[in-house]
Amino acid sequence: MEATVVRTGTEGKTWGGGNEPLKASYGKLMMWFFITSDALTFSGFLAAYGFSRFKFIDSWPIADEVFNHFPFLHGVDAPMYYVALMTFILIFSSVTMVLAVDAGHQLKKGKVTFYMFLTIIGGIIFLGSQAWEWKNFINGTYGAVYTKGGNILQFIDGDGHRVALSDIAVPEASVRVEHEASNGIWFESEKSLPSYSIEEVKAGFGENSDLLIRTQMVNEEGEKTILSREESIAKLNSEAVGVVEGANLTRNEYGPPLFADFFFFITGFHGFHVFSGVVINIIIFFNVILGTYERRGNYEMVEKVGLYWHFVDLVWVFVFTFFYLV
Repeated sequence: MEATVVRTGTEGKTWGGGNEPLKASYGKLMMWFFITSDALTFSGFLAAYGFSRFKFIDSWPIADEVFNHFPFLHGVDAPMYYVALMTFILIFSSVTMVLAVDAGHQLKKGKVTFYMFLTIIGGIIFLGSQAWEWKNFINGTYGAVYTKGGNILQFIDGDGHRVALSDIAVPEASVRVEHEASNGIWFESEKSLPSYSIEEVKAGFGENSDLLIRTQMVNEEGEKTILSREESIAKLNSEAVGVVEGANLTRNEYGPPLFADFFFFITGFHGFHVFSGVVINIIIFFNVILGTYERRGNYEMVEKVGLYWHFVDLVWVFVFTFFYLV
């Protein structure tokens, strides 16, 4: 009696293990598994961000005031303009990736090469833009002072416009130098000293009668609380203990430390994914040029990396929505 042989139509293909699950090859199925697990990771980060923001809802920084820079437009208030442009560029690169995958299905090597090149350029522009955004966030624009309790006090003029520490502080002669390993206590270096001391800021604030203090607390109108001149002087003299410029993992001029921590971690983790995607795209791009997939008779690798790139773009849409817009 002869055995019955069942053919699945996958003989000689990558899967080769019976019926293809969901009509997907082994490689695409594993990519979906990776995307699912990574989606859970990003979901956890965004959920933690949401809980933390809710906890500090009355003192969380206003995104329009933090991310208001635009290249080559120094001093121009452009709230969220550049972040929106970055988002558009990344989404457009996802469109070019779709076109590359479609061209691969039609076995059109030239079009695959062209659209993948555009995708890579879009990814590189986004990474450069994110690095520029980080630079501005870390360096800061105006500076602030922090209190004994870790709260942030910002300075404004009579019209409600932010005033930089450089326009307030009165420089004083000082012999204080930053401790380095060669001259520091226990041969340890200390953090970089701020441009101005708290005494210089207090002195300058006292000489400018039109200056006021704005706390990090948000009122019912969704705006930062502004103190009167008398309240400002009392607050500054009794509670201010140090100067902060820009942002780091322990303190920032915008608000609660968690704001900067989440910004660095979430955007940095996403940026790592974008960087990885650009590197993988470059590898696939050169394989396309060399005709590797043309000889195989399919461009499935382009489709696999396309899944990853779409996932990276989709994650940024959620990051942009929750971190910048809400």
